[in-house]
Amino acid sequence: MTTKLNGFGIAAAVAVCAGACLFAPPAARALGDTTDGPVVTAAKTALEKGDVTPALKWVKKVRETDIREAFQKTLAVRKLGPEAKDLADKYFLETLVRIHRAGEGSPDAGLRPAGAEVETAVARADEALISGRVQPLAKALANAVADGIRKRFDRAHAAKENADSSAEAGRESVEAYVEFIRYIEQVAQAAKPPAADHKH
Repeated sequence: MTTKLNGFGIAAAVAVCAGACLFAPPAARALGDTTDGPVVTAAKTALEKGDVTPALKWVKKVRETDIREAFQKTLAVRKLGPEAKDLADKYFLETLVRIHRAGEGSPDAGLRPAGAEVETAVARADEALISGRVQPLAKALANAVADGIRKRFDRAHAAKENADSSAEAGRESVEAYVEFIRYIEQVAQAAKPPAADHKH
């Protein structure tokens, strides 16, 4: 069944909790750098099967050769003993995560431990995929975006009323206006459909 989402619902897919900035720093929104995350899980599956295929989906095609080479090196070193196996596995996991992060345009922060805090929006997105139900996620994040808009609008509107009373009041009005407009621009940008040739 197709679920119809309104504009806020689409934009909210990249929003953070109500009252916070629309976009979190790259390190905060990373979903593939924990040892229990989907990227590492795919890497472990590949190693268990002796087949690199499950890991390849997490890197762009131009870096596929790098992953294949790292995988073959890992398989060779794994045969040298338990300690070598652990080191080789860690090498492959870190390599896959690093190249995946580079493909996203995000800095490499290394592997984070299992259970590391993940942004609420990302956690809810994962839950939606697991449950097959997107509406709770869309509703929660749409409400967060709407609340963010209302708060910024109220501040900008109130500041505008006294903008000409003094230089200080004028600056406060401009600051509130800029924050409101930038937030709207970010929501509008997030609401745009992805390019047809974009592959994540």
